[in-house]
Amino acid sequence: MTAVQNRPASVRRAPRNWSAILLPVWATLVFVFLFLPIAVVIVHSFNVGRLLISWDHFGFDSFAAIVTKAAVRDAVLVSLRTGLIAAVFATALGTLAGIAMARTPGRWVPWFLGLLLLVSVTPEIVDAVALLPWLVFLGQDAGMWVFNDGTVRLVVGQSLFSIAIVSYIVRARLVGLDAKLEEASADLYAPPVRTFMKVTLPLAMPAVLAGFLLSFTLGLDNTVVSAFVQVSGTTPWPVYVLSALRSGLRPEIAAVSTVMLVLTLGALALVAVVLKRAGDSAADIARTMAGG
Repeated sequence: MTAVQNRPASVRRAPRNWSAILLPVWATLVFVFLFLPIAVVIVHSFNVGRLLISWDHFGFDSFAAIVTKAAVRDAVLVSLRTGLIAAVFATALGTLAGIAMARTPGRWVPWFLGLLLLVSVTPEIVDAVALLPWLVFLGQDAGMWVFNDGTVRLVVGQSLFSIAIVSYIVRARLVGLDAKLEEASADLYAPPVRTFMKVTLPLAMPAVLAGFLLSFTLGLDNTVVSAFVQVSGTTPWPVYVLSALRSGLRPEIAAVSTVMLVLTLGALALVAVVLKRAGDSAADIARTMAGG
């Protein structure tokens, strides 16, 4: 006993820190609880049965239904088409807005940021209720027939929120980069358009790609606005799933959800590779993807 007491303080066993053990365990349990429903959906996408929650036997019939069932195929194609067009539209406008805020600061920037913030925090149901009569007025009363097209309506509704997101991300990236390269290009008598294409846009390209990805995934997930502004013949996938709740979810819904999850994860991995090759560190990649 005396020998133990005479040990140096550095040799004595430190008291066990239970918080360092319990917190990771608790965090793991929380993440398992949150992601377990996704795992269940993936498993049931291989269910060959009438209903999603009633397991029959393993098979790939649910994935084949994406091609063979016209209603499912058309809804998926509408979502992919409108999501892609909306992402391109939102990325183009958001990139220009982000570059303008970063490279031409002034009194207008706080006001414009406030407008983007208003767009970001406005409840989706408010946007949907506001867009429906506005698009009807433009398409019927004002005679702008293009707004009677279902694809155009969905693109307008889906890109409204995405433009603000892309603007935030592009501005956040360019604010942290020195403008000396652009100034040097101007000193070498390069026209503004060439400076933009050869210097500014390549500097912002990682953020542009991240904004495009986020816009595309947000468009695929848009349900409330799409349900309000859609017209017959252009029903996107989320609205189709919402209407299918009345008769019961079928396994092909889980199959399409699994495919979209895989595509989203693949796109995230692709953007991470592009950002890495652009010279960004892991912290820069995370900051760019988060818009910080």
